[in-house]
Amino acid sequence: MVKLVYFAWVRERIGKGEEELDLPASVVTAGDLIAHLVTLGEGYESALQFPNAIRVAINQEHVEHDETIAGAREIGLFPPMTGG
Repeated sequence: MVKLVYFAWVRERIGKGEEELDLPASVVTAGDLIAHLVTLGEGYESALQFPNAIRVAINQEHVEHDETIAGAREIGLFPPMTGG
């Protein structure tokens, strides 16, 4: 079981700020996680339709999509940061 936290418009489109999920064994990397989440319904599909734009943080540390999620306590998914 891993805690997923969604931010900004990712949260708005999925319709929740966080959830805990049991992930299949095939979900090994951050990229695998995004690909899996897209299969969970329309809100996920809308939020994650451009997977390369989604930023991922494992245990509050930014990672690339090829990073393993093994041992993750919390995974955050959010859109690209904008200046301001």
